[in-house]
Amino acid sequence: MRANRHVVIVGIALAGFLTASRAQNDAASQKEPAPPPSVTVIGARDAHGVLGRDVRSAADEDMGRIVDVIVDRGGQVRAAVIDFGGFLGVGSRKIVVDWNALHFGRIANKRDSITLELTKEQVTAAPEYKEDTPIVVLGASGSLQPLQFTP
Repeated sequence: MRANRHVVIVGIALAGFLTASRAQNDAASQKEPAPPPSVTVIGARDAHGVLGRDVRSAADEDMGRIVDVIVDRGGQVRAAVIDFGGFLGVGSRKIVVDWNALHFGRIANKRDSITLELTKEQVTAAPEYKEDTPIVVLGASGSLQPLQFTP
């Protein structure tokens, strides 16, 4: 009998909670609708995606392709992850280069590449990028330094 009384009490409490929750949802739905989002139109020639884009050195050496972009906690783009080396995807490794070492001079279509301000030897010496480990970013000066996140 006691167990049945506890079930009834829990049921009444749950019904009261659900009623209060519905009342809050009804009040929230009666608020004014959100304003429409802002819209910006970017011309087809003015901007392009970078993922999958080929990267070449200033000496026109194949440096791989961009496979990811690293942003800090504030949402600022800090670096690019490049799939470097190998042949047909075998033996390649991911390295991270400073975003400022990339030049986007002419990327009118997907066939155009991005220029990296580093040599093949500098990129070859960079440690491999692995998720959930400290990120080592190769800068345009050729020195390896940890990426410092700003709070």
